[in-house]
Amino acid sequence: MQMPTPDAGVMARRGEIADALRAIVPGEGVIVDEDALRPYETDGLTAYKTLPLIVVLPETVEQVAEVLRFCKREGVKVVPRGAGTSLSGGALPLADGIILGLGKFNRILEIDSANRCARVQPGVTNLAITKAVEGDGFYYAPDPSSQIACSIGGNVAENSGGVHCLKYGLTTNNVLGVELVTMDGEVLRIGGKHLDAAGFDLLGLLTGSEGLLGVVTEVTVRLLRKPETARALLIGFPTSEAAGDCVAGVIGDGIIPGGMEMMDAPAIKAAEEFVQAGYPLDVEALLIVELDGPEAEVEHLIERVRAIAEAKGAVSVRASQSEEERNSFWAGRKAAFPAVGRLSPDYYCMDGTIPRNRLPEVLRRMRELSAHYGLGVANVFHAGDGNLHPLIMYDANQPGELEKAEEFGADILRLCVEVGGVLTGEHGVGVEKRDLMETMFTEDDLKQQQRVKCAFDPDGLLNPGKMFPTLHRCAELGRMHIHRGQMPFPDIPRF
Repeated sequence: MQMPTPDAGVMARRGEIADALRAIVPGEGVIVDEDALRPYETDGLTAYKTLPLIVVLPETVEQVAEVLRFCKREGVKVVPRGAGTSLSGGALPLADGIILGLGKFNRILEIDSANRCARVQPGVTNLAITKAVEGDGFYYAPDPSSQIACSIGGNVAENSGGVHCLKYGLTTNNVLGVELVTMDGEVLRIGGKHLDAAGFDLLGLLTGSEGLLGVVTEVTVRLLRKPETARALLIGFPTSEAAGDCVAGVIGDGIIPGGMEMMDAPAIKAAEEFVQAGYPLDVEALLIVELDGPEAEVEHLIERVRAIAEAKGAVSVRASQSEEERNSFWAGRKAAFPAVGRLSPDYYCMDGTIPRNRLPEVLRRMRELSAHYGLGVANVFHAGDGNLHPLIMYDANQPGELEKAEEFGADILRLCVEVGGVLTGEHGVGVEKRDLMETMFTEDDLKQQQRVKCAFDPDGLLNPGKMFPTLHRCAELGRMHIHRGQMPFPDIPRF
């Protein structure tokens, strides 16, 4: 993996840049000490590490805007960072760039139950939103496995999903508006409490843009009313293929569960030992199917799903009988990633998406790849929407094993594209999948995507080295030149 060559001139001006940033963010908001920089040298993709030039921790929108204006004027690269849980290297720092940390933007600004929305700062954790509104009978639907730690700003950057995204959608379906600071230091408000905005879908463009277009400083999220009833089914199968057939059968029958997750035998064993959720250990695959809504509807759907599962060869079907039991079913799934750490010194968490009906074939071919590379793999899927999370097990202390794990992972992603899927479902491209983008997009496709980047960040200073395998100068792409104070989209209010 190659990153942009560090700018020696910028690195030589490190002390001068730090002094200028201290004038903008006083006190302890500028970090230059090497030991203090270490926590920022990597994100959730821990195989890659780079010590940043400087870390800046602003506390106000005005400080964010002034930092970005300074960096644009001085040609300094900027990597926005939330909680650092990105699994694709989206927050990997640059040796000649600053980390713009948004951890101090951690307040819930407004809860508007009447309009079923909340305004929050980007450093608020995903789970904190639900905790803040559950007393009024509401919740925030997207729930990544890292929801106890990941921030809502990072969720917007990566378009995160979670176990309930099948029925309730990804982040893009649950965000109503953002406040964004451009590289020019302009503060924009896009969307708001209303359901839809006129004109271009800029909110959809920004959600999932991985910090390449601007820095999000506020998010307006949609709140949902907690369902009257929610129950989960724990369904065991003798083979992963049979579980995959059941997934297709449930969706094909017109049932849209609140969540539908799948784990294979290694993941089941690891999760059960870690959480003791009551998972059966004599099955090769396990489905967790959650059904929610009015009680009568849920009871009816449980029987329909049970019948489909048994027709597909299920060897055990267990329905939760209490809220505590339902939560225990999910506790094992939510802990599956850290639990696999009990099986291997290291693991590489992948993320790709496939058509649901190709799941049995993909599982078979992944087993073949596992044998080919001599590395184990534990599979955890958002099965309902075809989002795979294979966990490739390896030992980084063994020479060559990391490289084998990465090539194994690349082959899985190539397989996803081959069967009609995509490179990522929710983790983003970052640096991890950057060099595989050409397996999915043509050169013209990638140039067109970069033209959008150029419209927001013509100097390429925001999170460079991420997403695009080949960078082109904006002038070469035929971009529209945008000058300070002249907005590319005239209907966006400036503040």
